[in-house]
Amino acid sequence: MSNLILPIAGGATASLTLTAGPVPEPGGDWTRIAYAAAHVVADPLADVDPGAGVAVDWERTLAFRHHLWSLGLGVAEAMDTAQRGMGLDWPTSLDLIRRSMKDAPAGALIASGAGTDHLIPGPDVTIDDVIAAYEMQCEAVEATGSRVILMASRALVAAARSPDDYARVYGRVLSGLKQPAILHWLGEMFDPALEGYWGDHDHMAAMDTCLSVIADNAAKVDGIKISLLSAEKEISMRRRLPDGVAMYTGDDFNYPDLIAGDGESFSHALLGIFDPIAGSACRALTSLAKGDHAAYRAAFDPTVPLSRHIFRAPTRFYKTGVVFMAYLMGHQDHFTMVSGQESARSTLHLAEILRLANDAQLFIDPDEVARRVRPVFQARGVSV
Repeated sequence: MSNLILPIAGGATASLTLTAGPVPEPGGDWTRIAYAAAHVVADPLADVDPGAGVAVDWERTLAFRHHLWSLGLGVAEAMDTAQRGMGLDWPTSLDLIRRSMKDAPAGALIASGAGTDHLIPGPDVTIDDVIAAYEMQCEAVEATGSRVILMASRALVAAARSPDDYARVYGRVLSGLKQPAILHWLGEMFDPALEGYWGDHDHMAAMDTCLSVIADNAAKVDGIKISLLSAEKEISMRRRLPDGVAMYTGDDFNYPDLIAGDGESFSHALLGIFDPIAGSACRALTSLAKGDHAAYRAAFDPTVPLSRHIFRAPTRFYKTGVVFMAYLMGHQDHFTMVSGQESARSTLHLAEILRLANDAQLFIDPDEVARRVRPVFQARGVSV
């Protein structure tokens, strides 16, 4: 066991004893499809200033994906967890997708984000420009052999004048795909620039438009991931999906209930929180497949407070907590992020991540976690 003295609100401190959790074991024969949206590892020695470019440690980035695949999880590549739209540009994203597809072992599950992030929203951007941007990225992603995850578009929000514009864009883009895509409805809590997606600020009205688009293009839609942090909205939508179209939960607050289902329907998973809790997720999914619901809850429920903390508002900065956990758990040797996003959360926030991850029994080697966390806090003026 290792002891730390961590800061708490008000300038005080509190002791934390780190304890060892179970070693992750590979899963298999699950009754749910499960993707982890994976982070990228920055190159800490590259001469790149935040906001002036992107430098990726490709060896460590790909090694982490092999870690996820080895446990039985799929990888959702080049998504917002990889800092897409917050430092990871389109050329680097495509490079990442190409490298992951080339490196993936036979049978590995992978789907990759295609969007319009190379197109800067503005008054001169038209719906046709948005369609062309989507088509260019989709063609590039499918050329790697990956399934497309059709990401939400900031440019489309700015250019659209009605829900009909969304129907036109998605109908055109989906019709040109070689294989069915996973749609991604990313809520404004994750990206404020996506407020009013599907042509309405009311989520339930927007859902009607989204469901109409899916119904009109069902043969080209594998499923939809919604990230609205509302179990009620997700359940409402999944009950209305056409036969053969899957719901992939993107709800990092309520995933145990949504994946377990309610007797009428259930969600598969495409989650950023599966990056830091991969071992627990595998144990939970294996237990679910065996019908052992007590073990399922025992594996998943302790991770929920951590997830809710990592994804708390402003939610778009959740990547900082994800990468902090990757550093603590030995998947990278530094706490440096693309665009300097390691500074996006407070020292108190990081301290609480330690407490909650310890409660969830995520740390395999407490002594190593303690060794790693001390220099991070010392650099922030705190001795732990």
